[in-house]
Amino acid sequence: MKFGGGYKDDGPGDGPAIDPDTIPDAVPKAEPLHRFANNPYSVFGRNYVPLRELKPYQARGIGSWYGRRYHGQKTSSGEIYDMYAMTAAHPILPIPSYVRVTNPANGKSVVVRVNDRGPFHAGREIDLSWTAAYKLGYVGQGSTLVVVESILHGQKLAAAPPQRPAQAPHREDEGDPMIAKPAAAEPEPPLPQVQDARGHFLQLGAFGNRDNAEALRLRLARELGDLSAKLVVHSSGALYRVQLGPWPDAAAAQLAGMRLRESFGMAPLVVQR
Repeated sequence: MKFGGGYKDDGPGDGPAIDPDTIPDAVPKAEPLHRFANNPYSVFGRNYVPLRELKPYQARGIGSWYGRRYHGQKTSSGEIYDMYAMTAAHPILPIPSYVRVTNPANGKSVVVRVNDRGPFHAGREIDLSWTAAYKLGYVGQGSTLVVVESILHGQKLAAAPPQRPAQAPHREDEGDPMIAKPAAAEPEPPLPQVQDARGHFLQLGAFGNRDNAEALRLRLARELGDLSAKLVVHSSGALYRVQLGPWPDAAAAQLAGMRLRESFGMAPLVVQR
């Protein structure tokens, strides 16, 4: 079984140069909440209940980032993910909403627009776009401790905390600040709709809206490597379930689930149909 690579192969590829330092923060504005992206959902056996109104929110946790592997794909809001935009994915914050994210290790701070769901790794608070993570100074680390604070419409935007130079050690693979932008993303294959397949499956997520199921399927397809061909969406009643399979028996499904636990830190549910 092969699973997708880590953050080191997810940065910009070859193409026209772009300087991420010239990309401004997101500008908070009043927007209606998305009709479907704020409904309750389940991923890796864990239930999430997104906030359905804008209200104060503050949390400390691990911030990660996602880049080229998702560039050009649909987010949970239906918008196309742009690794050069100042956006973020969060498990429960309203879509769309705005937050200030601060890296306490170096004092750097950015404002991003939440338009996607994730991260689904245990213990992670927020997934930033590649550019936002670059501006916070942790692209090379992959993740770091951050502080997330909501920004409400009409709230006066406080000045960012004073920034001080990061004291990170020099890395041999440290790139030039003039970053190359990748070529346009290749179109994704159509979302499989499975009604009658039989066998044992790993249930990875359940949604009341097909677009949200598709967004998770696209996100996982990049992570699972050659297993992505086993990703299907099974519709039953009002639910769309993202599943991996089929496996010939429960033992094979459980073994695959153990590998997913190693990669994502969460155990998917084994189901039979």
